[in-house]
Amino acid sequence: MTPTPIRTASPRLALVLTAATLMFATNIYSAASSRADETPGVPPGTDASASAPVEVDPNDPDLKLPEGATLAEPKVLDIKQVVEDQSGDERREDTNADVKFALQAEVLFSKDSAKLGAESKARISAIAQEIKTQNATRIRVFGFTDNLGSSAHGDVLSRKRADAVQNVLDQELTDSNVTYEVRGYGEQYPIADNSTESGRKKNRRVEVSFPRSES
Repeated sequence: MTPTPIRTASPRLALVLTAATLMFATNIYSAASSRADETPGVPPGTDASASAPVEVDPNDPDLKLPEGATLAEPKVLDIKQVVEDQSGDERREDTNADVKFALQAEVLFSKDSAKLGAESKARISAIAQEIKTQNATRIRVFGFTDNLGSSAHGDVLSRKRADAVQNVLDQELTDSNVTYEVRGYGEQYPIADNSTESGRKKNRRVEVSFPRSES
């Protein structure tokens, strides 16, 4: 019986089979490496270290106060509430410690004048009533102007306007225990831009402030 000859693959076919085997083995190795780098239970793209709990050593010396040091006293932060009427003629500011009213000069005085107008007394009387409600005895009345004209003129005018408002308050309160601090600051401490008329109007004002009732 004549043996059947065994056929061998051509050199080209053997080369193709070898390359395919090598590529398959490479893919298996890459997939295994990728799975080994993944952290179980962590979504892709998530930093696993960010999810890990942070351990704090309670005995760390950096967490302790230096010898002799004490914590500061607790402090209530001051919160300001501002209410302004639609015309902008009057503004009220409330904080934990004080109440402040700002009246624009136009609703109190004629232009470049310290003489109170007809409607001004009613506005000042309303402020006096709030002073009584708060049981305040220390009143500050400060006058301010815009930056038009000389600084010296603004200082004098703002003080005269503050004096005029203080006189009405004194008549309304009729309390000998009430004390006043009256000043004219002129163009100092603007609250708006003096380069526009709307800003200058806000800066021409008289402010009346006093402590809030502690009760």
